Amino acid sequence: MRAIAMMFIALAKFKKSLSKEVVEQNMKDIETDTEGQIKYLGIYWTLGRYDTVVMFEALDEKAAMNMVLRRADRMDIEMLVAVPADESHPSGPV
Repeated sequence: MRAIAMMFIALAKFKKSLSKEVVEQNMKDIETDTEGQIKYLGIYWTLGRYDTVVMFEALDEKAAMNMVLRRADRMDIEMLVAVPADESHPSGPV
């Protein structure tokens, strides 16, 4: 992966209740992702509207979309592009 990557946040909700098979498939997908153009920064279980929140870097939007599409059969995922806040411009990017 090149040094400058885009940061994304994925908000995921499982379509069905978790099973051993679903967890195993997700672990295989994570392994495949990390061999390619995805670098995970954090994966969190959450309570509320979403089941998980995932922070990751990808080379570009296409790589991020491919990561999401691999899970479309078992998750509804909302993906956000994250732009780091700059201390000199806390109100947002200039």
